[in-house]
Amino acid sequence: MDETDWALLAHLQENSRLSLRELSRRVHLSAPAVAERVRRLEESGVITGYHAAVDLEAAGRPVVAFIRMSCYGSHCVLRDPDVPSWPEIQEIHRVTGDACSLLKVATGSMAGFERLIDRLAPYGQPSSTLVLSTPLARRPVIPEP
Repeated sequence: MDETDWALLAHLQENSRLSLRELSRRVHLSAPAVAERVRRLEESGVITGYHAAVDLEAAGRPVVAFIRMSCYGSHCVLRDPDVPSWPEIQEIHRVTGDACSLLKVATGSMAGFERLIDRLAPYGQPSSTLVLSTPLARRPVIPEP
């Protein structure tokens, strides 16, 4: 990836709804050249999709937490194909250390959070950390120095 690719990524991460015409104006290339570069970034897997950023509290999910799961053998949240479809689960990460996974969850209430913990308990020991605030919600990917 060159500087122009990184510039395109910066603009698209800021606003993925920019038109090719506007992108071309910002990076000083023709619209067809920009379209080709964006297509290449998509095909190579650098750009994996275009998404709306959702404010969880405004969407009715004000209780946000991270849950570390220490699972028991073959009965693990990572092996259950249904767990990723639970509406409260926003992200699942397989991690190193004494836990097998880290889940980011969002619920509509503390009662909903408690029900989720109860649903997760059969998979192993859940350990939760509630999010009080998020000073840095989403950071764009930029080139390393």
